[in-house]
Amino acid sequence: MTTYGIATPGKIIAVHLNYPSRAAQRGRTPEQPSYFLKPASSVARTGDALERPAGTELLAFEGEIALIIGEPARRVRPEQGWAHVAAVTAANDFGLYDLRAADKGSNLRNKGGDGFTPIGPVAIPVADLGEGDWRVRTWVNGELAQEDTSDTLLFPFRRLIADLSQLMTLETGDLILTGTPAGSSVVVPGDVVEVEVDAPGVPGAPTTGRLVTTITQGTTPFGDFGSTPSVDDQQRIEAWGSEEELAAAVAAGRAPGLDSAATAAAARPAGSAAAPPARPAADDFELTPELREQLRGVAVATLSVALRKRGYHDIFIEGVSANHAGDRIVGRARTLRFIPARPDLFERYGGGFNAQKRAFDSIGEGEVLVVDARGERGTGTVGDVLALRAKVRGAEGIVTDGGVRDFDAVAEIGIPVFSQGAHPSVLGRRHVPWEVDVTIACGGAAVQPGDVIVGDGDGVIVIPPHLAAEVAAEAAEQDAADAWVADRVAEGEPVDGLFPMNAQWRAKYEDWRAAHDAAGRLEA
Repeated sequence: MTTYGIATPGKIIAVHLNYPSRAAQRGRTPEQPSYFLKPASSVARTGDALERPAGTELLAFEGEIALIIGEPARRVRPEQGWAHVAAVTAANDFGLYDLRAADKGSNLRNKGGDGFTPIGPVAIPVADLGEGDWRVRTWVNGELAQEDTSDTLLFPFRRLIADLSQLMTLETGDLILTGTPAGSSVVVPGDVVEVEVDAPGVPGAPTTGRLVTTITQGTTPFGDFGSTPSVDDQQRIEAWGSEEELAAAVAAGRAPGLDSAATAAAARPAGSAAAPPARPAADDFELTPELREQLRGVAVATLSVALRKRGYHDIFIEGVSANHAGDRIVGRARTLRFIPARPDLFERYGGGFNAQKRAFDSIGEGEVLVVDARGERGTGTVGDVLALRAKVRGAEGIVTDGGVRDFDAVAEIGIPVFSQGAHPSVLGRRHVPWEVDVTIACGGAAVQPGDVIVGDGDGVIVIPPHLAAEVAAEAAEQDAADAWVADRVAEGEPVDGLFPMNAQWRAKYEDWRAAHDAAGRLEA
């Protein structure tokens, strides 16, 4: 398959959100595509250096599949759109988060700087190739940072072309950047970013080759005759991709510490839009696979009895139940706290990459997100996109003493959710997302990050980590005894003296248990 060079386009049109992976990361899924323009002067070629302007810190890459228009398109139908694409190439949609506030949505300065749109190195003609054949990958310093395929797009290529052509003529050579997948992050001077678009499932596996950009440091400061760079911690978290990524960058010396910019919010509530998540403390406790399975095999009701014997009475999360019958959860807690709705606070802390989104975007494999909604069931505290994000990240489940929006869709996603039930309203009706990974009250129970959460048909219980092993062992023994009692009742025995067991029945049970254990050892 032949390739050819790329002329400077007349128009560069970029799509805001188009990959489900990126939409989940951002915490919102658009119903329709939206766009912005980049100037032709932002085009660069492979091997060109890109200067990070003096006084900025958040230069982010976005590897993308770029469409090159062939036959002009005006008022075409979606089914005709792909026919107007001549070729596909690789692009990198660089942007400065430091200038987002000044742009107010236009993206002109933060994404329109000289060299901010590298393309190439070559274009692949699309004759005999389909819209879903393409893959985009991005590497930073040789490590893979992004990978996704065009068959996952929210808005396929043909739809973008049809939509744009309703109002403007797409001319030969125009470039459409079709969105970036999850994994976009910040690069610093000295980094090398590479983007490649290929069609690995097509004979010959055509490829654009790697589009290489080296980041350098600018020295010319901004003047005082225009908006100057401004960064706060929320922008840092969004630019790096997550609180975890930012924390790792700070630890590696690739990013400044939190609240280091002069313009950072002066009165930010703890954890509301800044601090990296406080992971469960190093308390010498590990929820091993063996302990997890032991807890999964015992009833919450039995665990509650074992905890009550030790003086723990208020460890049951009241009012919540499984949204899907039969669901069970066992995992360590991550926490999220909402405060009552107030317009000024929601305006400051409810938008963007807020505490709610950060919690769902940083939940780890096997963890349970526990949400303090103050028992307020009159609005949703989780919906389908965030539930999907938790599932993709491998979370064990979600517990909220509030409501669930998109209830049926969340159930279909398949991640276990324990809540007070369905409610269609959005978060801002009753809540402001406030902070993550702090001690909370959920359904009347105190929950700390790292506590062990167990849920079944009876509800959800909170186990202090230092008690988890001993109460699991005791509950397993009690469940075995209860199962033996149930078998006797099924055989016709009366419950008097059997439940609870008197000395006679206890002796019979102990004899049965000894024989059962001996048989098990012989089989082993």
